[in-house]
Formats: sequence, structure tokens, C-alpha cells
Amino acid sequence: MKSVFQQEKGQCFLCNLMDIYIEYPYTEEHHIFFGMANRKKSEKHGLKVKLCPAHHRGNSQGNQVAVHTNTEMADILHRAGQRKFEERHTREEFRKEFGKSWL
Repeated sequence: MKSVFQQEKGQCFLCNLMDIYIEYPYTEEHHIFFGMANRKKSEKHGLKVKLCPAHHRGNSQGNQVAVHTNTEMADILHRAGQRKFEERHTREEFRKEFGKSWL
């Protein structure tokens, strides 16, 4: 499914949240709720965003802001994804689908 988040081409979702507006040559798709089962659920509900490589995987300079290595950054996306899900569903439905609430 296409993402339920509207993003301009070359824009990083997390950079934009921090009021950093850089146009990147490319961004990477990230499933907000990752892991074997949750990745499929994220896909099903369109809960994915585009991230710059630093926010997605980090970089060789030891960047610690990547969602795959920084729990705080991942939880920012978890909360955003849950809010978006709850625009059409209840919190109870979210808990049933993803196992817990981040809000």
C-alpha cells in the first residue's frame, strides 16, 4: 500500500519534523513498525515514511540518529504512525494490530 503520509520527493520525514528542509538526492522507505510481523502490518496500513540515509541507517561518522539504532527516534515515528492509524481506527484496534500503544 502507498504511504498514508504525504511527503515531497527528496524530503526526510524526521528532518522535516525538526524544521530541517534539505532536498536529498534520494530517500529510503521505512516501515514505521518494523520486524517480521509488524513490517507487513505497516505495509498493509500504509504506515511508512521516507527517510534520509542518516535517519534510516546512520552513517559512517557514528551518527546515532538512525531509527534502526536509536529507540527515541524510532518512538517518534511510532507515535506519528499510531496517530495516523487512529484517524481511521480506534486505539483498541491499534493495540490489537501492533500489540501496544505508544500514546
